[in-house]
Amino acid sequence: MSDDKKPREAKQVSFDPETENEGEGSRTAARLYDAGAEKMAKSGSVEELAEKAKDALEGEEGDELKRAEEQAKNANLPPRR
Repeated sequence: MSDDKKPREAKQVSFDPETENEGEGSRTAARLYDAGAEKMAKSGSVEELAEKAKDALEGEEGDELKRAEEQAKNANLPPRR
């Protein structure tokens, strides 16, 4: 058999989540998000932050925040699954 017809050996692939792109559906990103969301929920500061957000919407920056929200809603993004 000539060299160009020999079966190829499987390459060993190592994965380093710090440097590699996992692609869509990244498990590393999902784990980090879940851990952060859980930490936030358990911190007890959710109510305080919700109150700050409400105050911001009702305050001087409210119009700007509402415009930004509308722009985000109208952005040409793929539908969420």
